[in-house]
Amino acid sequence: MSSASAEDLTLLQLRRSGLVIADLAGESEDPRSVCEHYYSLISQYREIHWVFMVSRSWYSQAVELLMCPTATLLSDVEPIENLVKTVRSGNTHAERISAMLTSPAMNETHDFSYRSVILTLSERKVLRLLGKGWGINQIASLLKKSNKTISAQKNSAMRRLA
Repeated sequence: MSSASAEDLTLLQLRRSGLVIADLAGESEDPRSVCEHYYSLISQYREIHWVFMVSRSWYSQAVELLMCPTATLLSDVEPIENLVKTVRSGNTHAERISAMLTSPAMNETHDFSYRSVILTLSERKVLRLLGKGWGINQIASLLKKSNKTISAQKNSAMRRLA
């Protein structure tokens, strides 16, 4: 499925889909209303495996409204390998809520060697697509941005992560 907001999902797209990955971490709206919208979609399309990328601040609303046998909650800071594992295992995956969401917050672990890096939503999108093997041109056309912008976001993210 393409990169779209919850409102942009069409009935035809959903009828053809077996998997929906929704990155709710960058949503600026009210968490409850966004979760309620997805709840209504989940109740209509029970055959779809729903994977939600949520921030720790959205955790309680996500558990309350989105948890069901066909949904998986992953942390927005989850390694990409965990997302791939979740997608490959489909609805048979036993871990419905990521351990990263249920464990103590990173800043509470007292790991002084850990340095927090905050990337913008655009930088995260670009890096995720690059990690999936997409090229700069493909990402630019998908996100409707120029190649120069995508390249700058990639370089900025790489500098921050270095």
